[in-house]
Amino acid sequence: MAEITYICKRTVVSTKPTQPGKCHSFSVLDHLMEKNHIRIVYYCKSWGEKEAGEITVSLRESLSEMLTHFPKVTGRLIRNEKGNWMIKCNDAGVRMVEARAKGSVEDWLKSVDREKELKLVYWEAMIHKPYFWSTFYVQITEFEEGGVAIGLSCFHLLADPICATMFLKAWADKTLGQKMVSPPFFHPLPPRRPINKTSNHKPYTDLINHYKFSIENSTPFLDANDTHTTITLSFSDHMVQACMDMVQPTSAPNKPNPSSPFEALAGLLWICISKVKGLNGLVNMSLCLDQRKILGLDKGFFGNCMVYNKVHSNGLEEHNFSQATKVIGEALEKMDNEGIMDLIEWLEHNDSQSHPLMNNCDLICASLETVEPYSVDFVGGFEPIRVSYYVEPVIGIGQVLIFRAPSYDGPLGRVVMVTLPKDEIVKLCEDELILHLSPRILMGVARNYA
Repeated sequence: MAEITYICKRTVVSTKPTQPGKCHSFSVLDHLMEKNHIRIVYYCKSWGEKEAGEITVSLRESLSEMLTHFPKVTGRLIRNEKGNWMIKCNDAGVRMVEARAKGSVEDWLKSVDREKELKLVYWEAMIHKPYFWSTFYVQITEFEEGGVAIGLSCFHLLADPICATMFLKAWADKTLGQKMVSPPFFHPLPPRRPINKTSNHKPYTDLINHYKFSIENSTPFLDANDTHTTITLSFSDHMVQACMDMVQPTSAPNKPNPSSPFEALAGLLWICISKVKGLNGLVNMSLCLDQRKILGLDKGFFGNCMVYNKVHSNGLEEHNFSQATKVIGEALEKMDNEGIMDLIEWLEHNDSQSHPLMNNCDLICASLETVEPYSVDFVGGFEPIRVSYYVEPVIGIGQVLIFRAPSYDGPLGRVVMVTLPKDEIVKLCEDELILHLSPRILMGVARNYA
């Protein structure tokens, strides 16, 4: 088994100073994620023949250059007059952990599990003096026989997984000496469009009620690392197409399939997890999706813009795949510009210093399909070997993250990371629907059952 040696922890600052006195406030969508953090791991090939530590030095230098464009990331948390967090842009930098691991990155990936993988992405909980605490951490782990793992962790208050991926993409572009494709934009959430300001407007209450319920029923949580584990499933293009075909009602075999890869896979996991938990019906599930496009925001918007919505399963036939996917699609359709603005305005009028865990009650199924993680190229001409995402902590029923697969898996290819109680993960892999599609197990239990 590969062993990790942690060499040092240092602070990396930007190469150019930030304008003195600059601060950034947070939106209501930011505040709601105050109790969560994100971890991402990228596995890459080696940069040719390099001496030990040479890759780390190169990445540290390019990170310093890139941080010039991310003053919000290098700042520190302070409280405003209302007692809410804000960022003071003081160029305090980000923390970097440098490490070495035995063996090769390929050997590591043959036996990796959640516990081992999280050793590649350092995270430190907020200390008593937040002004000295870094909201972003990076870890570079060089493998002695080739390959490198790049880990990023961050406070969810500052960024969602889309922003975190954007940060890594900018870092990769700088490493290769390229222009940043999507520079970050730091501005507030948009106001309601004037055309939508009507005197008889009725708010979309379902979305508001879901947030209201989550806020009122948020409970203290315990660390679930000892009780939960994560499995990573890789669905190739033809597997996802087969999944989408399974959704098609037998009564309308010639009708074009309306479901998307996310809807089909979300429906599949919803049913399978419900069966694993021994329920006759379906578990409570909430969807989580990026709303930048819906709100008319630039792709480079840096802040939280992922919104949760409840999927209503009342009246559905027991474990009916087509019906489950249909109600998922209906929930997605209701997440339009007016509905999201209704939610934002309600949150602004009801904002408090007591913020909930938004993944506290339901099974969370999050779509990360608006980013292309395998386009983050640190090496030059080689996409990452593998990418993993974690939104922590995971409590309650569990969590499903769905994102795009490497290019060789085809345009419909998707990676699904499922976090559940440990005894349920094995049962999930034995479900007949999962067995029928035969996805590759990249991480978790036995390597492959296809």
